[in-house]
Amino acid sequence: MIVGSIAMFAAILLAFLRVPLAFALLAVSTAGIGFAINWNIAFQLLPLTISEAVLSYDLAVVPMFILIGNVISRTGIAHDLFRAAYAFVGHVRGGLALSTMVACSGFSAVCGSSYATAATMAKVAYPSMKKYKYSDELASGTIAAGGTLGILIPPSIIMVVYGILTQTNIGALFIAGVVPGLLGLALYMLAIRLVAARRPEHAPQGDRTPWRERIVALSGIWPFMLLFGLIIGGLYAKLFTPTEAAGMGAGLAILVATLHGRLCWKVLRAVIIDTAYTSISLYTVLFGALMLSKLLTLSGLAGGILAFVQSTGLEGYALIFAIMLVFLVLGCVMDSMAIILIFVPLFAPIVVAQGFDLVWFGIIVIVVTEIALITPPVGMNVFVLKAVLPDVPVFRIFKGLIPFVTIDVVRLALLIAFPGITLWLGSTIG
Repeated sequence: MIVGSIAMFAAILLAFLRVPLAFALLAVSTAGIGFAINWNIAFQLLPLTISEAVLSYDLAVVPMFILIGNVISRTGIAHDLFRAAYAFVGHVRGGLALSTMVACSGFSAVCGSSYATAATMAKVAYPSMKKYKYSDELASGTIAAGGTLGILIPPSIIMVVYGILTQTNIGALFIAGVVPGLLGLALYMLAIRLVAARRPEHAPQGDRTPWRERIVALSGIWPFMLLFGLIIGGLYAKLFTPTEAAGMGAGLAILVATLHGRLCWKVLRAVIIDTAYTSISLYTVLFGALMLSKLLTLSGLAGGILAFVQSTGLEGYALIFAIMLVFLVLGCVMDSMAIILIFVPLFAPIVVAQGFDLVWFGIIVIVVTEIALITPPVGMNVFVLKAVLPDVPVFRIFKGLIPFVTIDVVRLALLIAFPGITLWLGSTIG
């Protein structure tokens, strides 16, 4: 247990110091198992864990969803979604920000990555908001917050990671994320309307689009509807598994982009290379997380923490609130993926011992992770946005995110207090 505690402290310290997470987790977990058990076992577990993960049927879903997002992003189909949203709500005060939030949710529904959603929408929506003299705070805050929907509205890469770490059904997680994701979209849009009403100079009105142009603009959203219907509709109807859905979605995305005449060999090559780089990076981090999970079990740390929690008398929702508080505090100083990979294997057995549903727990953990993506000082979505919009100061982005972080805390409280919001849709299939 002492070795496990030292290894956890070392992993957290290395994450704080911005050491590449994959190397930090692999080094710490391998060394920990070597000291706690045996070095021969540690060096045997490392290739065994990697080979099991590489050959995992569930993990094959990751590159497919990354490929879908890259195809949609690089072929400009995301612009069509934004134009369609703007055609209907762009004329109201704050309409461009509302359009951006709707476009973020649509892009999230076929992408699964928060960073990709934020980076793509910054290129698509920010120039239009600046053209109509939106404040930097509202424009950048809307994009950064909207990007967080990428990890909750299914399909979501981080849901896949959570499912693998906790052995939770990934399809059930996807279905459970739909209602909380739509709730997040609705509350974000409410936040925009409140900001526009309180400070109208931050959100000028745009031009009204004639109905004929609105109908034309709607023709641009059919790829998103088709992809979302295939992936989520197929899962809901139990026609195929998440991995099969991802493969079919990737093939359909390539076919749609080709039919649009936007997928040349140069673009396809760039999409494949980017997908390979991103997938390898994510796989390597996951290898380290799986090794760390083995260390927690073999060293006795997981059992020791469970015994400690039981000795404190914390149980039920008091324990859940304590865990969420830990995640929120860590989210202010650590990358969200690091939090998931390091602490979910630690807390999941405790949650199960208390009789809570791991699907529900996964969704509220992801909501907390969303908040971590947009809170200072290490809000990764903010720095992704800063890389795309170098002229916007970081403090303005964080200032613009205050209404969205506030509304996210409200949503988190609702999801904890009313588990049915998360589990209702899955129970209708069950």
